[in-house]
Amino acid sequence: MPGAYLAAILLSAAGIAALDARFRLAFWDRPGRTAAAVAIGTAFFLVWDAVGIATGVFVKGDSPLYVGVDLAPHLPLEEPVFLAFLCYLALVLHAAASRRLRLAPRTGQEVRR
Repeated sequence: MPGAYLAAILLSAAGIAALDARFRLAFWDRPGRTAAAVAIGTAFFLVWDAVGIATGVFVKGDSPLYVGVDLAPHLPLEEPVFLAFLCYLALVLHAAASRRLRLAPRTGQEVRR
C-alpha cells in the first residue's frame, strides 16, 4: 500500500501536535523557536544522511509502503518528513519533561536512581 509509511508519520505528527496544542508545550508556546529548532535539526540530520549515503552506509530499502518519490539517490520523500517529526517529538517531550520537573512537589528527599 504505497504511502502508508508517510501517512503513519503524518498521523503521528498530528497526534503530537494535538498534545502540543492542548498543553502549549512547544509550537503553541513559542512557534518561532520551535520552527527554527525543527528546521535546524532536520537540516543537520539530512546532512548526516547525505554523508551516510555518500559513504555507502545508508541505502534505501525496498518497501511497498513508500510513496515511491526519491529526492536523491537512497533518499525517499518520507525521510525529511520523518526527521522533522523526530525533531518536533523531541522538543515536545523535552518541554513536557521540563514542565513536569518544574511543577513536581519539592519534598526535600533525594531522588533515587
